[in-house]
Amino acid sequence: MQLSTFTRPLLWLGIALLGGLGQAFASNNGTLELMQVNACRATSSLLLYRGEGFQKEHAQRMEEDLNALTRALSALPEQPQALRASHQELVTQLRRGVSFGHSEDDMPWRYPEELAGALRGFLTATRSQYVDGTPPEAAIKVEYLAVQYLSRAYLGNFEIAREQPDNYLGQDERILLPAIESELAELDAKSNPAVAKLKTRWHFLKNALGDMNSQSNALVSSSGRPFAPMVVDRHARSLTNQWLSLQPVLANNGY
Repeated sequence: MQLSTFTRPLLWLGIALLGGLGQAFASNNGTLELMQVNACRATSSLLLYRGEGFQKEHAQRMEEDLNALTRALSALPEQPQALRASHQELVTQLRRGVSFGHSEDDMPWRYPEELAGALRGFLTATRSQYVDGTPPEAAIKVEYLAVQYLSRAYLGNFEIAREQPDNYLGQDERILLPAIESELAELDAKSNPAVAKLKTRWHFLKNALGDMNSQSNALVSSSGRPFAPMVVDRHARSLTNQWLSLQPVLANNGY
């Protein structure tokens, strides 16, 4: 069938619009990924602040993580009220955590539950904004596992979203580690040296996170070795930075 002089430009316009929509969806989902990563990172920074002697650098890092989160949120074309409200609740709970005194008794006993609830609420609200299916979430899963690990090391068990067993929010290392491993296996280390470095770092991090022992109420690792929260935090953040840099949409945002 021959296209008329009138039809051909319309066809190319349609193709261009579809391509633009695809890029917009990818960009939007990339922004949502950054929001979840930075929300988890801010929570980890607070846990380090309270667990490692209330060092200013950890409180400052938390604020930097929150600033990155706010920038990503501001980049969303649409910001539903529920999403903005959950963001504000998370910010409020994180800053409450910094404001408590340095004694263990200065922190309300229900605060860890409230903090976990605020993080889960924001992550749930953010995931609800996905367009065209759920994108890869490996970097988010790594940071979410790091929060679980640091929480066990410093505060106690982190309450996952057990009502959401089909996504990462309701999962611990027993499900998340194989899922991350599967996504990592799809990356070609032979053609990209950065992927090889990523896999090397992941090998160490996987072993540490796999020792978390989430199924036990006793706050001890499976191996009996002491937790290493600062090491896990450092490797998790470095690994997710590397992972995000492999994604063109996110690489343009400085990752």
